[in-house]
Amino acid sequence: MPRHDEIDPLQPAATPGRAASEPPDVAELPAPRLARIILTVALISYLGVTVINLVGTDLPTTSLLTSLGCLVLIFVLQLRHSSAAVRRAPVLQRSLTLGAQTLLTYLPIAAFHSQWGAMAGFLAGSLLLLLPSRWAWPAYGLVGLSMLIPPTLDNLSVQETVYLAQSTLLTGLVVYGLSRMAALIQALHDTRSQLAGLAVAKERLRFARDLHDLLGYSLSAITLKGELIHRLIPSNPRRALEEVSDVLIISRQSLADVRVVSSGLRSMSLEQEMRSAQSLLEAADVKVRVDIRLGTLDQRVDSVLAAVLREAVTNLLRHSRAGTCAMAATQDGDRVRLSVSNDGVDPSYRDVSPHSGSGLGNLRERLQSASGVLTITRGPGGTFELVAEAPARPPRRFADPDDAEFGAQDHAA
Repeated sequence: MPRHDEIDPLQPAATPGRAASEPPDVAELPAPRLARIILTVALISYLGVTVINLVGTDLPTTSLLTSLGCLVLIFVLQLRHSSAAVRRAPVLQRSLTLGAQTLLTYLPIAAFHSQWGAMAGFLAGSLLLLLPSRWAWPAYGLVGLSMLIPPTLDNLSVQETVYLAQSTLLTGLVVYGLSRMAALIQALHDTRSQLAGLAVAKERLRFARDLHDLLGYSLSAITLKGELIHRLIPSNPRRALEEVSDVLIISRQSLADVRVVSSGLRSMSLEQEMRSAQSLLEAADVKVRVDIRLGTLDQRVDSVLAAVLREAVTNLLRHSRAGTCAMAATQDGDRVRLSVSNDGVDPSYRDVSPHSGSGLGNLRERLQSASGVLTITRGPGGTFELVAEAPARPPRRFADPDDAEFGAQDHAA
């Protein structure tokens, strides 16, 4: 079984121009905790401005302490409204907290007038965060317009009146933007963790699938040749010695297979696998007919069909007492057809052991990813036929990205 090392020409190479379009390094992304700290510092800064305005007035100590208590309550409510969890809270709970913030925003205006106006920006931000879009933006605008009233009652200038309304709207946008930024950064980090878990799961699946395809075939061949050697030693020691050499070659190849599977680089040739399978089946005293009429195949399709052939031969050796086997690989236009048929199958056979494997299921998934189909037919007299069809050149992108490694895999076929 000769080795060949190949690199998929369709696999994009790493180039300096491509590096510029890649996502930024994870270390460059702000952590969720930092985003929450930025939001909290911004809210405290706005509260500090209001405290400075209130301290600069001639308010009684009792009124000043009351205002500070209201500011603390508003700060706590705003932190809650800025968290992502509150948007999943029941509607009644959100309505109560939003109503409480509305009362804490507008009732103190009666006592503190324009000095309290900065707190309306928090309310505007909460409305954008908690209400549906069709209601949030009109409500946000109404809060800004309502801040035209306190300066008018205080006989302030038009400039100061417009400034209070404009600063209310700006504060609402800042609160909304920083809150959404913190939520999006948290979602980004959560998604990154989920993608890392999926990547690990896919790699485990690839490793298990490739081990099944490669070692199942090789170990079946070693078992078969071992039984043959056992029979030949008394009668034909020279032939037994030749078979021992073949077993050593297969075992070394199995070791190489494990290494290339662990590296994720494996490709196979359908034609070479058919020649290898013919030699193996003939050693098992199976009459083999081979028909190969292939043109130039896409490397990924070549690997998928070679894996199908390996699984078919492995099942033949394990689960049948076949006397004849016919293998055909033909190409008609842009379609490739692989068929493997044999006799000697027990119609009642069902392998229910927990280690029976899932080779045919894996092959169906691979063929589907290459726009192919797998058909299995059981005929009378214990006959069995497996047919795999696929386009000679499938779409550039496989349906399942996990199967894309076929294009860059390297294997001793």
